[in-house]
Amino acid sequence: MGNGWRALRRKILTPDVSETSIEKRGFHRKSPAAQELLETVGKMFLTGYGYAMEARTVTDAENRLEELPIRFKGFAYEGAGMAYTMLDQIPMGRRGHIDEFLAGRGDKHNYMIYVGIGWAMARLPRFLWPKPESVDPLLRWLVLDGYGFHQAYFRTEQYVANHHVDPYFPWPGDATGVGAYANNAIDQGIGRALWFVGGTDAATVANLIDGYAPERHPDLWAGAGLAATYAGGGDPAELAMFADRAGQHRPLLAQGSAFAAEARIRADLLVPHIDGATQVLCGLDPVDAAQVCARTRPDRPDEGGVPAYEVWRNRIATELVSIGGVST
Repeated sequence: MGNGWRALRRKILTPDVSETSIEKRGFHRKSPAAQELLETVGKMFLTGYGYAMEARTVTDAENRLEELPIRFKGFAYEGAGMAYTMLDQIPMGRRGHIDEFLAGRGDKHNYMIYVGIGWAMARLPRFLWPKPESVDPLLRWLVLDGYGFHQAYFRTEQYVANHHVDPYFPWPGDATGVGAYANNAIDQGIGRALWFVGGTDAATVANLIDGYAPERHPDLWAGAGLAATYAGGGDPAELAMFADRAGQHRPLLAQGSAFAAEARIRADLLVPHIDGATQVLCGLDPVDAAQVCARTRPDRPDEGGVPAYEVWRNRIATELVSIGGVST
């Protein structure tokens, strides 16, 4: 495939960077610094997307991704994950990009790449969605996390203002008896997006969560904790207030924070703000918080109607309460 075609493909299939501006999205503006942070995240996501779309090979894309700033590199890998999923699912294209990506340097960024697959699903018709059995059975719920983030980020009126929820979401289906968990995973992504919609303003984000039905709060708080840690933007005082607002859901807020630390450390992307977040939200430094995630990871697939992913999340939350000083 020639350079001209790859450049055209990137131009046609890549969203405009203006779509990530705070003004365009209508998100809360806490401060110029918070706005710059969130808009940089959006730009880096689209940079990674564009690298994948235009690259001659997966290795070429990886080489360019590795040159990006550490703080934002994970978001670029997420964008590349979306792009490679789009390329794999578009008819008449070459398949296998996403598998090759995950088998290479993308392996360290697998959490973010799975989220990127969910972004692609939000843009593709259902008959082009990847098959559930084609993705890791434990981490496939991150795909729906990515789907939920996309919907709240781009369809904010429907998913945030009007609290939309699908009565039954068709992916991954009920083949394993755990299909009902799909909306929980989507809500975790919506919770992550609320950190962006609220402009990293902890009080605003807490108010947004409070507006949802109470049964959705646990997953929303977990997602918000992940974003507050991975993306950053809140100072220790804000995060302490955020933890107080979480109330009974503070263990799951901490779980999301620990999961963000695990994703950062696995990818060698640890930056100073992660320590500030996990110290407040988990009562631990990032390395210790990540180790909680690593040692509680299930070694069995879904069983008994409860996804292994949910078992994992609950184990993390429980251990953070016992060793991290997280109150319930």
